[in-house]
Amino acid sequence: MSPPLSDHVALVTGASRGIGRAVAVRLARAGCRVAGVARSASDLEQTAQLAAAEGGAALLAVPADVTSDAALEDAVRVIRERLGRITVLINNAGVAPARGSVLKTPLLAWDRTLATCLRAPMVLVRLVLPDMLAHGGGAIINIASVAGKHGRAGEAAYAAAKFGLLGFTQSLFAEVRAQGIKVTAICPGLVDTAFIPPNKRVERSRFLQPSDVAEAVYDVLASPARTCPTEIVLEPQYDPEA
Repeated sequence: MSPPLSDHVALVTGASRGIGRAVAVRLARAGCRVAGVARSASDLEQTAQLAAAEGGAALLAVPADVTSDAALEDAVRVIRERLGRITVLINNAGVAPARGSVLKTPLLAWDRTLATCLRAPMVLVRLVLPDMLAHGGGAIINIASVAGKHGRAGEAAYAAAKFGLLGFTQSLFAEVRAQGIKVTAICPGLVDTAFIPPNKRVERSRFLQPSDVAEAVYDVLASPARTCPTEIVLEPQYDPEA
């Protein structure tokens, strides 16, 4: 029997570590032909090695800066040439400025956050959507955040980007659902990755794990064609900030 996702080609951004690495490895394990996109070629190669060690399909490492339109165009071209038509897009790459007030956070930090967390996913959708339309279906999964549902002090730019990503996800689903394309936002709470620096105010052992988010991604892709989970919120069972 063929692996469940063997007929899919997936592009996963931010695949060099954390959630993106876990998603890439999980999809490769399910038989998906995966292209990992991130800035660090060496870290992407480590992701490819992990996928191979777990018995997954070979993972294609494609170094690229997601904030560069030209780099994304080149990455998509390489993936099509090497793996074929892209049928799954996982927009995971993200950055956030250090916590700080609206008045004190540098504007360049705002620009980088919006470019990575919001604009890059929108650009990638434009690049790969023709593949999915030609294929007669596909899936676009945006890794958002609970920060996109409840703004907190000191996180204005990140919250703005994630709120925007949720709105984009909703509008995109309305636009392409009739073409059989699933569009989903996954909103994790605190996840145990390097994205969240050491902090004595939280109990890290209670965080979600990257593999938890990866399983949610897999569940969307494995769901029946007649259904689309348009938004999934994942919270740690026990509050790390209690």
